[in-house]
Formats: sequence, structure tokens, C-alpha cells
Amino acid sequence: QVQLVESGGGLVQPGGSLRLSCVASGNIFSFHSMGWYRQAPGKQRELVADITSGGSTNYADSVKGRFTISGDNARKMAYLQMNSLKPEDTAVYYCNAVSRARVSYWGKGTLVTVSS
Repeated sequence: QVQLVESGGGLVQPGGSLRLSCVASGNIFSFHSMGWYRQAPGKQRELVADITSGGSTNYADSVKGRFTISGDNARKMAYLQMNSLKPEDTAVYYCNAVSRARVSYWGKGTLVTVSS
């Protein structure tokens, strides 16, 4: 069984920064990719950014230039550096990991609130 645990969420003022972390544990050696999704109240869950084991990254247009995803596949960890945060970034952020067999795993989420 694979578990993902996120940390680093919280309350931040507009223009501020946060760094989210995700650590995976369980019976898995490495992942095909890891990523971050978010879900704001009343909205569908959306991809924020992901990174493959080869280091290729993909970002939602709304976060390009502000967020940076990084990962350590050997340690089964992923990070999301979020800068220049806006109120519309407020959401629950979920870590996602996809195994090499293309099985998807999810964390329970961490709340990010951007407000003055």
C-alpha cells in the first residue's frame, strides 16, 4: 500500500510564498510521475504541476512563472514552491503519484489560503 502525506499549507498574504512537500511511503520503489492538484470550493480538481521521473515538468497556465515543482524520485518526494500567491490560488492542494504501472495515488490534501 502506498501513502502520500502533504505538508506546508497555511495562511499567507497575497504576494507571499509557500512551499509544499509530499512524501510517499509504502511498497513502491519509484514513480512514473508525481504532481500537485488543487480544488477550490465549488470547483473541480485541477492539475497545478507535475514532474516525470525523467525530470520533465508541466504547469497549468495560471501558475506558470510563479510556481516551481521539483522532485526526488529515489526518495519518493515532491515539492511545490509557490511564489507571488494570489487569492485565487486558495484551495486544497493534493499530492498525486503515478506508479510505473500507471496506478494513481492521492494524498489527503493540505489547505492553502491566500488572504489579507
